[in-house]
Amino acid sequence: MSQGAFTADQLSFIIRVQGDLRNHMRAVKPRRYEHSLSVAETAQKLALLYDVDPFEARVAGILHDWDKVLPDEELLRRSQERGIDLGVDLELVLPLLHGILAARELPEIYPELSRDVLVAIERHTTAAVDMTPLDMVVFVADGIEPLRRSCPNIDQVRAMVGKSSLEDLFWNSFAGGISYVVDTRRYLYPGTIEIYNELVRRRAS
Repeated sequence: MSQGAFTADQLSFIIRVQGDLRNHMRAVKPRRYEHSLSVAETAQKLALLYDVDPFEARVAGILHDWDKVLPDEELLRRSQERGIDLGVDLELVLPLLHGILAARELPEIYPELSRDVLVAIERHTTAAVDMTPLDMVVFVADGIEPLRRSCPNIDQVRAMVGKSSLEDLFWNSFAGGISYVVDTRRYLYPGTIEIYNELVRRRAS
C-alpha cells in the first residue's frame, strides 16, 4: 500500500476495513480475501493513472465482494428481504446479487462510506450505462487483478492499461465478460443486454 496517497484518517480507515474483511472472509473463503486485496491494490493503481480518487477506489476494492461469502440460500433470502428486484427470478442472477446486496448492507456497518463507493460496489457485478470513473476503475480492477488467470480478453485489457482511455478499458472488460457468459452457456441477465446495446449505440455516435 502506498501510504503517501492517503491522509492519516484515510489510512486508519483502510487498515480498519481491511482487518474487518480478514475477520469476515479469510477463514471462510481465503482466496476470495486475497482477491479482494488484489482488487483494492489494482483499483488504487488504476485510480492514480486515470485521475480518480485513490482512497475511494481502494475502499471499494476492499469491500466489493463483502457478501460473496454468503451461501446461495442466504444471499437469495437477504436480497429478497432488501427488496432487490432485477425483473427476473433472483435465482437466475445469483452471481450478480452480492454487489447489490453489499451496497445496501454496508452503510449499516460503515455509515461513513460515500454514496460513490457504494454505487461502485453495486455496479461491479451489473455495470450500468452511466458508469462513473470510479465505477469503471473498480469494475476493471475486479476483472484484471493479478491473481486472475490469464486469458485472451484479460490479457488484452491488462495490456491497454495506461495506453487507452478508462472508457475503453471498461468497454473491453465488460464486453469480454459477456463473451465469457455466452461461451460457458450461462444465463445472461436481460439488463446486461440492454446495457451492452446502449453502450454500442453511444460509442457509435
